[in-house]
Amino acid sequence: MFADLAALSSRLRAAGIQPTLQRLAVGAVMLCRPAHLTAEQVLSLAREQLPDISRATVYATLQLFVEHGLLRPLVIDGISTVYDSTLTPHHHVYDVDTGEVSDLPDGHVQVLGLPALGEDLEVAEVDVVVRVRRRPRAAPAAQVA
Repeated sequence: MFADLAALSSRLRAAGIQPTLQRLAVGAVMLCRPAHLTAEQVLSLAREQLPDISRATVYATLQLFVEHGLLRPLVIDGISTVYDSTLTPHHHVYDVDTGEVSDLPDGHVQVLGLPALGEDLEVAEVDVVVRVRRRPRAAPAAQVA
């Protein structure tokens, strides 16, 4: 059913999560390769492996994976959360036309300086999202007869 069931089960157990068939289905979608997916996308892909998995189970499992440090939630467009399987600090490109999120390679964005913070505050992390869209195609030039 899954590419490497034993490795995935071990990874869940190491994070303090009891592997179940449903958790393995979600894990196979999100934890076996770099992924940036919404819950609905995860549901669709998980149903390819486990057709009866419920929407509620997928949402609960994603939240469980976040709570146990296996995924990072990214609120990109204010409407839906994209779950990111890469846990090391990095930045993203968001295609506003397609909704696709991808990682920016290290070193492509530099954050130089941050605002002064109160003595009781510290920076937890810095997330940079570069929003892109397709350029409009130029209208063909009118032909002169």
